[in-house]
Amino acid sequence: LMRSLRGCRGRGAVVGTVTLCLAAGWALQTPGGVSLVVPQPNINATVAQNILLSVEYSCRGVATIEWKHVSSWGTTKIVEWKSGNYVNISTVYKDRVTTFENGSIQLLNVGMRDAGYYFVTVTEEYGTNTYGTIIVNVYEIIYEDLHFVAVLFAFLAAVSAILICFMWLCNKSLHLFQKKTTHKLTTSTTEEIELETIEC
Repeated sequence: LMRSLRGCRGRGAVVGTVTLCLAAGWALQTPGGVSLVVPQPNINATVAQNILLSVEYSCRGVATIEWKHVSSWGTTKIVEWKSGNYVNISTVYKDRVTTFENGSIQLLNVGMRDAGYYFVTVTEEYGTNTYGTIIVNVYEIIYEDLHFVAVLFAFLAAVSAILICFMWLCNKSLHLFQKKTTHKLTTSTTEEIELETIEC
């Protein structure tokens, strides 16, 4: 009886080990888990600039990538696609969005309404998903400031031109003054020589 029990225990341990190995192997083979990296979670841009919303995902199965934009104007779906399949771009973003295999998108010609939060969702075919967020700030180019800089530059150029002309006139006057002084000295020296000659 003891021998048969030991034999059962030995067989049970072997069966348990085999079952554990099979379960571990099944777990490794079953696709599951998706990871997402957002290298630049905050982007500053100016109006009419092109921006890259960069991400990098990895998963074992086929992934579906979806981008949404959330701002004070509401929530808008931008694009959705499966890796290697048809890309479905929202009508609002037609001709403004380029998609990349790593899950990134490029947004062309941004405006003030493009500021806000961009949410990316990566869902693999077995249901596992992960999320990422990028904040985009869009700034206007203030033409009044540029106008002020242009006016200031023109003013400084005019002042420089006036100073150059003034220095040229001063230099010319000084040259004429020196010429007159030299001429007077020459005349007076000649007169002195003539007087000395007469006296002699």
